[in-house]
Amino acid sequence: MRGGGDAPGWFTDDTPKRFEAYGWQVIPAVDGHDANAVKAAIDAARGDSERPTLICCRTVIGFGSPNKQGKESSHGAALGEEEVAATREALDWHHKPFHIPEDICSGWDARERGEAAERAWREAFDAYAAAHPQLAAELERRLAGELPGDFLDRADDYIRQCQEEGKSLATRKASQNCLDAYGPHLPEIIGGSADLAGSNNTIWKGSKAIAADNASGNYIHYGVREFAMAAIVNGIALHGGFINYGATFLVFMDYCRNAVRMASLMKQQSIFVFTHDSIGLGEDGPTHQPVEHLTSLRTTPGMTTWRPCDTVETAVAWKRAIVRQDGPTALVFTRQGLAHQARDAGQIEAIARGGYILRDCRGEPEAILIATGSEVDLAVQAAAQLADRGRNVRVVSMPSTEVFDAQDKDYRDSVLPPAVRKRVAVEAGHVDFWRKYVGLDGDVVGMTTFGASAPAGDLMRHFGFTVENVVERVEALLG
Repeated sequence: MRGGGDAPGWFTDDTPKRFEAYGWQVIPAVDGHDANAVKAAIDAARGDSERPTLICCRTVIGFGSPNKQGKESSHGAALGEEEVAATREALDWHHKPFHIPEDICSGWDARERGEAAERAWREAFDAYAAAHPQLAAELERRLAGELPGDFLDRADDYIRQCQEEGKSLATRKASQNCLDAYGPHLPEIIGGSADLAGSNNTIWKGSKAIAADNASGNYIHYGVREFAMAAIVNGIALHGGFINYGATFLVFMDYCRNAVRMASLMKQQSIFVFTHDSIGLGEDGPTHQPVEHLTSLRTTPGMTTWRPCDTVETAVAWKRAIVRQDGPTALVFTRQGLAHQARDAGQIEAIARGGYILRDCRGEPEAILIATGSEVDLAVQAAAQLADRGRNVRVVSMPSTEVFDAQDKDYRDSVLPPAVRKRVAVEAGHVDFWRKYVGLDGDVVGMTTFGASAPAGDLMRHFGFTVENVVERVEALLG
C-alpha cells in the first residue's frame, strides 16, 4: 500500500475477487519474499495466453528490519546506522556496502542471454524482411517515428482547402474532418474515446473497432474509464509504432489528470482530444463546464495545448500534434459552431507559431485583443465596432500559448509590441492565466466562477462574452 504501514484496518477490498470478476487469471497469496514462489507465479502467468494475469504478493514493508518492518517509518525515512546494522545481522548479510558477491552477480547477469535473444530476433526479422520487404519496411518506418513521405504535403493541402472552403463548424466536427482527411494517409493512427465517441467526434470514415476476437482495427472503445484510457494512450506511445489519441470532455480531464501529467513527464507523443471546452456547452451545467482546465493543461511542463477558433486552426493543430514527437498534445474543441475567419497565406503559415495577427489595424495599434477558440470571432467583431469609432485595435488569435512562448523574441514582439500596453484577453476560461499577456495595464474577459445551467447563448451573455462588453472594456482602458 502507498505510504506503508498496516493495511487491514483501512483496506478491506477483496482485490483477487474483483479481478476474477473482470475475467482475469488471478494468482493469490504469493510470498513476495520467496524468489522461487514469485518465479512460479510468473511462469503460471505466462502459461495463460488468453487472459491478463494479476499476481497478488504478500510482503512486509521494510522486511528484515527488526524494529521497523511492517511500519510506515521504514517507508518515509532512512533506517539509520544502528537499524541498518541490525537489519544486516537479521538477514545474515555480512558483505561490505555496495559489494555484490560473484555468485549473485553472475546469476543476474543477462548480457549473454540478451545478446543471443537479440541475434535470434534479428535473424528472424531479416528472414521476414526477405519474404515481405514492403511490410518490413513499413514496420521499421513506424518504429522509427517517420511519417509517410507525402503526409506533410497532403496536410498542408488540406489546411489550404479548409481556408478556401470557409466552413463554419464546431471545432469538434472540424476535428473529425481532420481525421477523415489525415487518417487515410497515416496508417499508424489509432484512437478511441471514453464512452463519448459520438460527442467527441473521434470516429472517422476509416475507423474500425478493435474487438476481443479481432485486433486488426484502429479504434478503441474505452468505456467510462478516463484514467485507464489516458494511461493506455501513454502505453501505446511508449511501445512505439503508432500515433494515438484518446478523447473525452475537457471537464473530465480531472479524472485522467495523473496520466496526462505522466505523458508530459515521460515526453511521450500522447494526443489527448478534449471537447465541450467551456460554458458554451450550455444546459449540462457547471459540473460539465470546464473553467480551470485550460490553465491546468497550459501550465503542465512539456504539454502543448491547442484551442483552435475554426476549421483551419483545427487542421493546423492536428498536424502539429501528429508531427510532434517530444511530448504530448492536448487538442481542445468546442461543441458549438464557430465562424470561419478570413486569412491570407502568410497568416495561415503563422498559425503554426501558436499566436499571430488575425486582424490588424492601420498604423500602430492603440489596443490589442487576444483571444482563443470560440472567443476569437467575438474579438474580431468587437475590433470592427471599435474601428467604426476610430480606434486602432489589433486582434491576435493565440491557439497555443506554449508554442507562441517558444518563438523568438522578435516574432513575439511583432505580434504583441511591448509598447502597446492596452490589452484585453478574451477567453471562456479562468482569467488569471492571461495576466502574463495583458500585464498590469490590461484586462481579461473571462471566468472567475463556475458556470451555470442555461442555453449557451444565454450563458455567454450572462458572463460577459458579448461584443458590447468587450468594446466597453477596451474603451475603458483607452479612457
